[in-house]
Amino acid sequence: MDSQLIDILVCPLCKGPLEKRPTDGFLVCKADRLAFPVRDGIPVMLVDQAEPVNTSES
Repeated sequence: MDSQLIDILVCPLCKGPLEKRPTDGFLVCKADRLAFPVRDGIPVMLVDQAEPVNTSES
């Protein structure tokens, strides 16, 4: 995924910044502890599709 796209995307819940998780490419909001999947290069920015993030994963 293009780093410029990541720079303009925000968490749909809190509007905070997202970081790309290197292990699987998920986009992570540290404030809400949610990981948003990227499928076929397209970020899925739906809260109900996000996975909870453990503190040890961040």
